[in-house]
Amino acid sequence: MVSVRLPDGSQRQFDAPVTVAQVAASIGSGLAKAALAGKVDGKVVDTSFLIDRDADLAIVTDKDADGLDVIRHSTAHLLAYAVKELFPDAQVTIGPVIDNGFYYDFSYKRPFTPEDLQAIEKKMAELAKKDEPVTRRVLPRDEAVAYFKSIGETYKAEIIESIPADQDVSLYAEGGFTDLCRGPHVPSTGKLKVFKLMKLAGAYWRGDSKNEMLQRIYGTAWAKKEEQDAYLHMLEEAEKRDHRKLGRALDLFHFQEEAPGLIFWHPKGWTVWQQVEQYMRRVYQDNGYQEVKAPQILDRSLWEKSGHWENYKENMFTTDSENRAYALKPMNCPGHVQIFRSNMHSYRELPLRYGEFGQCHRNEPSGSLHGMMRVRGFTQDDGHIFCTEDQILDECVAYTALLQKVYKDFGFTSIIYKVAMRPEKRVGSDDAWDKAENALIESLKRSGCEYEISPGEGAFYGPKIEYTLKDAIGRMWQCGTMQVDFSMPVRLEAEYVAEDNTRKIPVMLHRAILGSLERFIGMLIENHAGALPLWLAPVQVAVLNISDGQAEYAQSIAQNLKKQGFRVHVDLRNEKITYKIREHSVQKLPYIVVVGDKERDANTVAVRARGNIDLGVMPIDELVERLHGEIDTKA
Repeated sequence: MVSVRLPDGSQRQFDAPVTVAQVAASIGSGLAKAALAGKVDGKVVDTSFLIDRDADLAIVTDKDADGLDVIRHSTAHLLAYAVKELFPDAQVTIGPVIDNGFYYDFSYKRPFTPEDLQAIEKKMAELAKKDEPVTRRVLPRDEAVAYFKSIGETYKAEIIESIPADQDVSLYAEGGFTDLCRGPHVPSTGKLKVFKLMKLAGAYWRGDSKNEMLQRIYGTAWAKKEEQDAYLHMLEEAEKRDHRKLGRALDLFHFQEEAPGLIFWHPKGWTVWQQVEQYMRRVYQDNGYQEVKAPQILDRSLWEKSGHWENYKENMFTTDSENRAYALKPMNCPGHVQIFRSNMHSYRELPLRYGEFGQCHRNEPSGSLHGMMRVRGFTQDDGHIFCTEDQILDECVAYTALLQKVYKDFGFTSIIYKVAMRPEKRVGSDDAWDKAENALIESLKRSGCEYEISPGEGAFYGPKIEYTLKDAIGRMWQCGTMQVDFSMPVRLEAEYVAEDNTRKIPVMLHRAILGSLERFIGMLIENHAGALPLWLAPVQVAVLNISDGQAEYAQSIAQNLKKQGFRVHVDLRNEKITYKIREHSVQKLPYIVVVGDKERDANTVAVRARGNIDLGVMPIDELVERLHGEIDTKA
């Protein structure tokens, strides 16, 4: 007798072992038809999986996140199946699920073309319509190696040969195609209805540049067509908003080969940077942070004590001088500990909050660099709070409220909160971990935030809150963090004098709101599609004259606005006014002021807001009041 417990708490009894598909059929024909997989005691399995003991079971359909993963995994195999049908000499290697889709790497004698991609996608649709069963079988390792060698799949054979000899491996077959895979997969190819091949790329076998360059085909797959359509629309929007293109078009910054992973800031772009930095500096000042500055280069011995040399050296830029090894700092925390421990502090001074616009360098692989989103040189709005264990909760509550205000001012109102809990390998007592985790969770509860728990995702030294932003087109950006660290203060010998006059080790809270300023500005540009809000815009107002007769008046208007703190450009070129308006509109300026004879004689201005909105004619004082109001409210 086998007892199966369902998610609603009900149980079903079976006289003999039963498959997931059979359980689904016993519940109803609709569920049996919709079933993509099962979740047995928390593990996702095929619908053919045999339940031979009492177990918890959830039927996985396309409404579940696990179901979407199964669809994407199976679609990757469908891709490989289609490639083998069209290009029998091609060899298949690996094909995992990734965010929003999948990829598969192939070895083939010539490069695939866009036309090949269209043909492959068409063949995939044909194979899916056949609704061929997807079946699983298990072979001993050596038999599996022999099988794949016999059909000329040397890469698959090499993968299996790396598995211990005493282990079995699972193979999945659909039609005439068999692949190595752990599974699970959909029960038949007919379940795969919504997919699209996206692009071609190169990838080294096993990620090693010494190996063959393979051809990678990326695709996306979804449960419903409208979901895929929404995703493709988002990609189109993302393409329009690409900060690299907008950076060039708006004359903000550029990149070039002589400085990979580093940014050349133009005057307009640096103006945006300054607005962000000055805003965050006021946040420091208004919330009890003391701004500090630590050295860019520190001796190897300090990085050894902090643990970075052992665990992070491959990502650090190093240098030598006078027989001493140094490293450019990849992060600011060890420097802040040095500032803290340079003086003996009393418990009365805690919490002690340090903030730094710390420039860091990390030796990121060239293939991972991506505009401002992934760079080798960046600046963090980094902060470290030295406090007692009893102060963790209050500090975290205050930080979350502060972070919410900052994000709102920058135009982000949708925040996802995750608490990354203790990993298996960690330092510190369970009591300390309990206190830290409870403080983080309680801080979010007090802030009225819904949150997710991420078991085992914390750092080895402590748990953390991760704050993820949702932008205007639905993309997620993980930005802020609050990390509780019991380890580094011990490693670097930070102490304070406690109330009983003994020496104690403080807790170190690592926090960043924006994270990398470069990356955050890239996010801002893409979130606003380059049309930055007035308070951040590098040029806030352009003043245009219609003819030379208003040049002097236009200059006086521009000077008036500049004296009141606005960033103004005056355009006195001898061009048609329609041309000048169009040119400045393309630059996404918040306001364009036009002056002709009527405006000059009446001491007024004609005002256009971004989006070609005609606000009519108004006195300059009225315009100034409007601008100040918009800036003050961060509208």
